[in-house]
Amino acid sequence: MKHCCNQMEQKLTLECEQHDYEFDCPDVLISYTAKFDEYGLIIHDGGSSCIEIGYCPWCGFKLPESKRDLWFDVLEELGFDDPSEQEIPKEFLSSAWHESGKYT
Repeated sequence: MKHCCNQMEQKLTLECEQHDYEFDCPDVLISYTAKFDEYGLIIHDGGSSCIEIGYCPWCGFKLPESKRDLWFDVLEELGFDDPSEQEIPKEFLSSAWHESGKYT
């Protein structure tokens, strides 16, 4: 995935010897969720919450609209009303579903 600028690219890369998970590392401030095409500021409270952002904090580039609602809507249309408990098509586990252009 190519992001808007080098700063964003660097900030999304976990390079920490003490932490294996981005939400555990206080140095990682931005999260990108590929399956939703969604950027967020990490809330370091021991969980995995983020606050969605619409613009890059470094270059000001307008980030793509989150596809989270569309993801759930498309899966519901396909008959999956509880994707966390159901075996959904593999393409919906990554960005493949929205990169294919079939569902936008």
